[in-house]
Amino acid sequence: MQKRTINPWQWQQHSAYNQAVEVRQPSATLYCAGQAAIDADGVPSTGDMRAQLQQVLGNVEQVVTAAGYQCRDIVHLRIYTTDTTALFGPAGCFDVFTEWVARHGIQAAATMVEINFLAYEGLSVEVEAIAVR
Repeated sequence: MQKRTINPWQWQQHSAYNQAVEVRQPSATLYCAGQAAIDADGVPSTGDMRAQLQQVLGNVEQVVTAAGYQCRDIVHLRIYTTDTTALFGPAGCFDVFTEWVARHGIQAAATMVEINFLAYEGLSVEVEAIAVR
């Protein structure tokens, strides 16, 4: 597989994503369902946005690795949140996301969508991933 990032601008670099990712000659593609802050027993988190985002990214990582991929194989992330201020604001927790992306060497295109609610009351963030190898 060959992966190339496309960034006609530089402003997005501090946000840990790319404008586009081109993949040539992939051997397989993994489409991950949205991962929320739900533990292995199916119990939703009652934590704040930071705690939920940490669990969400851990769940993404677990699904990706259980499928035989590595997080660095992720080429697209879609973030859903019910509270953009809690995620991106001055006291937000987007650093959790940017540090996770950097730690795994992920070069992905990303989209953030604000929504009204998630499947369980109290949940505030969910992440989908597409990985290729």
